Amino acid sequence: MVFRRVLLRRALELGVSMLPLACAVAQGIRFAGETQIKAAYLFKFLAFTEWPARAFDGREAPLVIGVMGSEALMKELSQTVAGRTVADRVVSVRELHAGDSTTGLHVLFVGRAAAHRLNAVLAAAKGQPLLTVGEAEDGQPQVVAINFVVVDEKLRFDILPSAAELAGLKISSRLLAVARKVSTGS
Repeated sequence: MVFRRVLLRRALELGVSMLPLACAVAQGIRFAGETQIKAAYLFKFLAFTEWPARAFDGREAPLVIGVMGSEALMKELSQTVAGRTVADRVVSVRELHAGDSTTGLHVLFVGRAAAHRLNAVLAAAKGQPLLTVGEAEDGQPQVVAINFVVVDEKLRFDILPSAAELAGLKISSRLLAVARKVSTGS
């Protein structure tokens, strides 16, 4: 936290040349390309997750990814999914703020900036067919179905299948096989 403040102060002293780096650090981005990789993973998770029919309003209903607590990821993900489909469904992205409903979402990413709201968001979404994705630090209890972690400046993810199962979702064994860790309990 102190490092971030010092970096932001130095960026202001040196002018805008360091501003992109300072903004990245302030948003919790720990290495170049982290946001792009998360966006790509979120898009790829769609192909390895099975939702019940009740998750969609019809055959042409889109797959909707909600993003809370990360403006940078929201922008990157919007570009990543633009014009793309998964299982013949258009993919769209929606930004969420405190108090917004998760109804109609299929994936919900809760970034570090909104981590303090995670439990309330999960409680409000209970019973919905919603794949939850977060980015809690390694070693913290995992409460979302998929959690991003950075290990040796590489983005990895852990999976908690029971969280997906409680939401009525099925995660492909192929995705489980490439996870860094698959947890058996919550």
